[in-house]
Amino acid sequence: MKWTLSQLQKYRNKEMLIDEIVHVDEIKKTDPTIRDASPMRITGRADIDSTKVTFHLKIKGHLILPCSRTLVDVNFPVNVETTETFLLKGLDYETEEEVHQVKGDLIDLMPVIHEILLLEVPMQVFCEDSSEEGAPQFGKDWEVIHEQDKKDKIDPRLAGLAQFFDQNDPSSDS
Repeated sequence: MKWTLSQLQKYRNKEMLIDEIVHVDEIKKTDPTIRDASPMRITGRADIDSTKVTFHLKIKGHLILPCSRTLVDVNFPVNVETTETFLLKGLDYETEEEVHQVKGDLIDLMPVIHEILLLEVPMQVFCEDSSEEGAPQFGKDWEVIHEQDKKDKIDPRLAGLAQFFDQNDPSSDS
């Protein structure tokens, strides 16, 4: 998804349609929580004039992320619409939207697409099927204790206290 400025100027004051499938596997190096990424379908258009190029994009695909509870793989759908503006000349462009400066004679959308995908990763994601236990249930000097097991188990440090009330106290007898 790279274009030189001369390639883009052919579409000046016309609509340039975009419909491409891109591989974003490099995103796994940036964010280690992303286990895999499907090829993303990028659709939209580019509006080109003498001072700027504006891309109106829709990004669809999915990311594989770990479940926050069980660490099993979760298929997280991505469906994002964005507008990205690249300034062709070093002009002061007063606007509320974020703009990108063109460096050299090339516009590369891949760093922008990676940034958008990284912003789409949620803080927590949960799998639908909770019956699958993906997280380890025990390890060295620890184990997962379920609430029912905890109620039935007596702490060995306090086991002697359980017999305290069973003893007859001679001072309380009348």
